[in-house]
Amino acid sequence: MIALPPLMSEDVIRTRVEQLAGRINTDYANVSELVLVGVLTGSFIFLSDLARLLTVPHRVEFIAVSSYGSRESEDPESVRLLMDVRRSLEGEHVVLVEDIVDTGKTLAYLMRLLEARRPDSIKTCSLLHKPGRTEQEVDIDYLGFTISDSWVVGYGLDYAEKYRTLPYIAELPVEYR
Repeated sequence: MIALPPLMSEDVIRTRVEQLAGRINTDYANVSELVLVGVLTGSFIFLSDLARLLTVPHRVEFIAVSSYGSRESEDPESVRLLMDVRRSLEGEHVVLVEDIVDTGKTLAYLMRLLEARRPDSIKTCSLLHKPGRTEQEVDIDYLGFTISDSWVVGYGLDYAEKYRTLPYIAELPVEYR
C-alpha cells in the first residue's frame, strides 16, 4: 500500500462528526429511542464514532446492498439487498447513515425500502457527498463534507478493500486504481 497525503485529517473529521452528533442529539432530545441504520461496509467507522458521541438513547442496526455492474452504470433496479436490519422499524425514529452519496441512486433505493417499513421519521446522514455526480436528488439531513468528483479512501472508504482503515480521508490517484 502506498502512503497517501490526507485530504481531510483525523482532527477535521473528528470535529465535524462531533458537530453532527450535536445536531442529532438536539433534534432527537425528546424521543425514547433513535435507530441508526448503517450501510455496510463503508459507514462502519463513521457510524461507530458518531454513535459513541450520541447522548440520546439509540440502537444500531446494519443494512447491506450491492449493485450490479459498475458505479457508473448503477440504476435503481440494479441495487440488491444483501443484509437487512434485524428488528422492525415501524414506529421508530430512524437515521440512515452512509459513508458517501455519489449518484444518489443507492440512497434513494434505501430510503424507499425503509420508508415502506413505516418508521415515525427517517432522516439521512452521510459523511461525504459528491454533488457533481448526482443523478438522483436525495435529501441529506446531516452532511459531513461536500467533495469534488475524485476517488477517496480511508475512514471506512476503500478501493478494492484497501485503505479502508486509514484514520483520515485521502484522494486515491488514478495510477493506483
